[in-house]
Amino acid sequence: MRLFEDEQYWVRIRDGDERAFDLFTRHYTFRKWRNRKGMNGKRIAGPGETIFLLGKDGKALFIWKKQKYSQDGQEGINCVVFRNEGERLSSELISEAEKIAHQRWPGERLFTYVNSRKINSPNPGYCFKQNGWRHCGVTKAKKLIILEKVAHDK
Repeated sequence: MRLFEDEQYWVRIRDGDERAFDLFTRHYTFRKWRNRKGMNGKRIAGPGETIFLLGKDGKALFIWKKQKYSQDGQEGINCVVFRNEGERLSSELISEAEKIAHQRWPGERLFTYVNSRKINSPNPGYCFKQNGWRHCGVTKAKKLIILEKVAHDK
């Protein structure tokens, strides 16, 4: 099933979009940087294949990235950023974003990192888990939770 712009909440945008950058500045992963390699102005994701999604109401941001290299060996499509400041359920927005990712990268594993120290929740990653994502590990360096959804879990 193909999702069309008028049937979904998400609108595709490009890295550097000011609305996306504004939402990103309120995400817990945001840090101010200067002269970071591959980054300039209001760019967020850096090099690699990406899909930038902005909610039609401008209240949510989702970024998928297929990285060429991962220090911790994770393979697949990474949810780099998800921020929802609107009233729609985060689990619904994630579900729509998954469909868009699978249109571009069919059959690929989806994964994300969750910093449980930065999230005020007894169940970090709950909105992803509501969509069938599961805990698959913790990174060595920063002790980030790794959640995944493999293609056969759809």
